[in-house]
Amino acid sequence: MAYGFRRTLTGRISCRLDASERGLLTDLVGQLLGMVAVEASTGDEDPLAAMVGIDLNATRPQDPALMRLFPDAYLDDDDAAAEFRRYTQRSLRSTKQANAQAVLDSLSNSGDKLVLSDGQVPAWLGSLNDLRLVLGTRLEITDDGHEIPEDLDPEDPTFGLHHIYDWLTYLQESLVQAMTGLISEPPPDMW
Repeated sequence: MAYGFRRTLTGRISCRLDASERGLLTDLVGQLLGMVAVEASTGDEDPLAAMVGIDLNATRPQDPALMRLFPDAYLDDDDAAAEFRRYTQRSLRSTKQANAQAVLDSLSNSGDKLVLSDGQVPAWLGSLNDLRLVLGTRLEITDDGHEIPEDLDPEDPTFGLHHIYDWLTYLQESLVQAMTGLISEPPPDMW
């Protein structure tokens, strides 16, 4: 069972995950990676635009979860939102893709105790946030907070997803607290 992230006595940030938790995170982050992947070049783009990261073919996502990850910058001006998207979407996708890949790499290179390098911490924070945004959108969670509906039937397909959302929230919160020094490493008998 995950104990959440902690700052070790040496100043590193670590987390203990069992095999099923690592497997679940690997699966979720793999799906996220597929969602945010930069679309392959068609070869007919303006070379200068491609070189500086402008995506002349960027369009507003139709998937509500992708729309949550890549929202419109201007809610009252479709033309300005489209223009902003052309200049930023490729870069945003690349960053999210790099973050997800860094998380997958760290999961595949760790055992039960995951120790993050300084460079991996922002990638983990970004990917945990992206996972929560996607799952929250799918579960129609609002900004009012999240509580599993009391009348939700355990046979409902979303029942487990609510628990996964809560677990991701716990991991993200513990990572932020470890980054800020609010949580330190638990006694050695827990590790």
